[in-house]
Amino acid sequence: MGVTPLEGFNRVQTAAGAVGGTVRLGRVRRSLVTFFETLRLSLDSLRAHKLRSFLTLLGVILAVATLVTVMSFVSGMNTYVADKIANLGANVFIVDRFGIITSNDAWVKAQKRPLLTMDEFDRMHENMKTANAVAALDDRNIDLKAGNERLERTDVMGATANFADVRNIGVDQGRMITESDDEHRSEVVFIGSDVAAKLFPNVDPIGKTLRAETHEYTVIGIATAIGSAFGQSQDNFMIMPIHTYQKEFHRQSDWVTIFIQAPNAEMMESTKDEARMLMRAYRHLPYDAPDNFAILGSDSIMALWHDLTGSLAAAAVGIVSVFLVVGGIVIMNIMLASVTERTREIGVRRSLGARKIHILLQFMTESGVLAAVGGFLGIVGAYAFVALARATTSIPMQTPMSAVVISLILSTAVGLFFGIYPAMQAAKLDPIEALRADG
Repeated sequence: MGVTPLEGFNRVQTAAGAVGGTVRLGRVRRSLVTFFETLRLSLDSLRAHKLRSFLTLLGVILAVATLVTVMSFVSGMNTYVADKIANLGANVFIVDRFGIITSNDAWVKAQKRPLLTMDEFDRMHENMKTANAVAALDDRNIDLKAGNERLERTDVMGATANFADVRNIGVDQGRMITESDDEHRSEVVFIGSDVAAKLFPNVDPIGKTLRAETHEYTVIGIATAIGSAFGQSQDNFMIMPIHTYQKEFHRQSDWVTIFIQAPNAEMMESTKDEARMLMRAYRHLPYDAPDNFAILGSDSIMALWHDLTGSLAAAAVGIVSVFLVVGGIVIMNIMLASVTERTREIGVRRSLGARKIHILLQFMTESGVLAAVGGFLGIVGAYAFVALARATTSIPMQTPMSAVVISLILSTAVGLFFGIYPAMQAAKLDPIEALRADG
């Protein structure tokens, strides 16, 4: 049976497609062979001049080590501040008199703001619709005594019964203050682990009494240890019912801080808006008047922290840029010297069929690999420094993977950029003149 014209055409197309696929596969294979051969030659050249290669890389090594170390410090400090300083509690923000003050003018203006009072807290507590909880705090530093033991500058707090839940303070022994304690102005306190350890060594503090100024209180509970932040203990505190505190310690110049807990992260902004609206209404502020109070969340504290660390990051970028430029110039000079030394080798390769693109690729690869090795050594050095710092100091450092990736990409890019000119000079060499060169 004969073949129809349509079938013949389809067969021709199929055969052409197969041939095209084979050609493309062959090109890919040749490209891979060329690349790996070039990479092997580059590595052989670097191994042949180990000391020179290392000295060439010092600028890149220092740049990468500095970059990774600074990023490790900033990352560790960000996590540390978020956990220890900016952590107000789950979905919690505060209504305060001052908020964050960053200038003298802002401080002068904040001083003129009215004090936050228990009446305003009561109104917020009764009228907030979107909040899970509304708590209040009034505090000052007072020296404590128990028997012959003394503890200085303890943070003595008057707080509502729900304060511990809002701030996520755990109970290790005994109990936290209750609504009943607050209603009866009970002389009871809930103490931090440092207070328990220093005022009642080797004794169960529950049921014991301690003195704050001229007042005596019975210990009803001990908090779970929190730890320290920037070397300052977070466990040197004492909490009593807020009405007991205000009866005995509140001064006319003191104000209440209101803690508000939103139902979830998605409701934070809505709850903040409601709190702002209620506060402005209570204080009869005109629509165009600025707030005479502050609303402060963890995001505000972290934003301030990031502003502070931004200057450190800018300084690090400046140092790294100088190191990288110096390192790149050294790499370029060494590659130019390498082109001169290997002129005859280039001529031999060209005579054996290597094209200009192959020579260009070889020297570009050598420069890129050289810088990448410098980046790797810098990362290793930074990891070693970070491990040493964490083992011997209390500095919280952690190396993010992004620092490693950015450092490797940056160092390789510097090598490729500064290797362009030497590679072009090598590719431009005339094969005949190159073969006549000495060496």
